[in-house]
Amino acid sequence: MAYTKRFDGRAFDETRPIKAELGVVENADGSALFAFGDTVAIAAVYGPRQLFPQHLQNPQKALLRFYYDMLSFSVKERKKPGPSRRSLEISDVATQALEPALMLEKFQNCVIDVYAQVLQANASTRTACINAASLALAQAGLPMKDLVVSVSVGKIGESLVVDLTKEEEDYQEGGKKAATDIAIAMLGKTKHISLLQLDGAIKPDELFKAIEMAKKAAESIYQAQIKTLKEISKKWV
Repeated sequence: MAYTKRFDGRAFDETRPIKAELGVVENADGSALFAFGDTVAIAAVYGPRQLFPQHLQNPQKALLRFYYDMLSFSVKERKKPGPSRRSLEISDVATQALEPALMLEKFQNCVIDVYAQVLQANASTRTACINAASLALAQAGLPMKDLVVSVSVGKIGESLVVDLTKEEEDYQEGGKKAATDIAIAMLGKTKHISLLQLDGAIKPDELFKAIEMAKKAAESIYQAQIKTLKEISKKWV
């Protein structure tokens, strides 16, 4: 049976309602909340600060460290506390997604730590965390070439859709999984892709269409990020 109508009634190229908020962790140098509907993530930034032990220091640029995790009760079935292989993998790819936007060369021998937590999960958690981290880094006052925008695109049956839910991730046809999940991150202005992670199978022409859908969706996310940063900057004036 073809997937012709989304479970939640959205258009195929429509994200869930976006929510963005800054300053959600009081003692952090920068922090933000970002949500796609009921997928909610927060990120807190600490640094730049001198990196120890000294042998890990890089005299050319700062080290960016990203820590991704999900709260135990962020999903219906309680998650075992602590990092998993999946969370370590997401931490690594999120670091790679964010690095192109940062001027790390301005902070030699330093470290910048980003802690991202999923408060509530309904798929697309890594993309929500990357969006939250981008905002948190900007609020921390770190020099950035651009903001990073992230969104998921999926192939459900034969249809391409933006911002998958868990129900869509688990979609089956004939008793077999029929969903492909693609996490994409890019720089907001240039749309230069900094992350493309594929889980499943997709034809080359469909992948190109998925990337174009992500770029279109990224623009609305980018504008939401800009609006959130402008709102808090008005409070500082």
